[in-house]
Amino acid sequence: MAFKGTDQYVATDDLRMAVDAAVTLQRPLLVKGEPGTGKTMLAEQVAQSLGLKLIQWHIKSTTKAQQGLYEYDAVSRLRDSQLGDDRVHDIKNYIKKGKLWEAFDADEQLVLLIDEIDKADIEFPNDLLVEIDKMEFFVYETGETIKAKHRPIVIITSNNEKELPDAFLRRCFFHYITFPDRETMQKIIDVHFPNIKQELVKDAMDIFFDVRKVPGLKKKPSTSELVDWLKLLLADDIPDEILKNRDTTKAIPPLYGALLKNEQDVHMLERLAFMSRRENR
Repeated sequence: MAFKGTDQYVATDDLRMAVDAAVTLQRPLLVKGEPGTGKTMLAEQVAQSLGLKLIQWHIKSTTKAQQGLYEYDAVSRLRDSQLGDDRVHDIKNYIKKGKLWEAFDADEQLVLLIDEIDKADIEFPNDLLVEIDKMEFFVYETGETIKAKHRPIVIITSNNEKELPDAFLRRCFFHYITFPDRETMQKIIDVHFPNIKQELVKDAMDIFFDVRKVPGLKKKPSTSELVDWLKLLLADDIPDEILKNRDTTKAIPPLYGALLKNEQDVHMLERLAFMSRRENR
């Protein structure tokens, strides 16, 4: 199997090679990059491209590694025993399978996404080392060992909110999704807006990349935010001239709320515009 990308996802040569290398090595693919660069979507498109089912495990700050394996509901079993329910005689009735168990138990190979692993506690990656490496785990309550019938393609995403342990990193194939250059961005836009006027795209990208170059921005606009901005420009039928002939000394971009996501960055651009007006007087 080889990942070629899809009609909905523009994958660079480096990214395609990274996916294929992780599959060949039978290692998890650890993907990092700026938020909005398509890390989560990569798993969806790999599954679609290879014709495989996708299981998604979205990690939160409260997520524990054990939840990916299974959870034993002792409280429900105690309650049912007090009510005289016959289900209490089979402990399996109170074990909830986690996402890893689902992936290991599948009758065919699939793609397992562990999304934003850096949101969890620092011990979370270490707690999954053996299970992901050996593709098996032990269920203490039933005394059974769950082994993967088919090794899933594991894709792990991280936004670099926390450093991941070295022992975990050694078991992964790493790829950093660099921010798209202008040519790649053009391809991405063409996928989302096949009939858009290219003059509008050119002017919008000029503004977009200019904003990204502003030093000191707390959050630079991402690919997904450019797509949202273009969608708004089209929905509001903004004339091309407003972007082309926009006076950078007078205002920040129209519908800037799609590009800028905090007040500090808005105020920064407003101050730059004010300083530019003073210089041009």
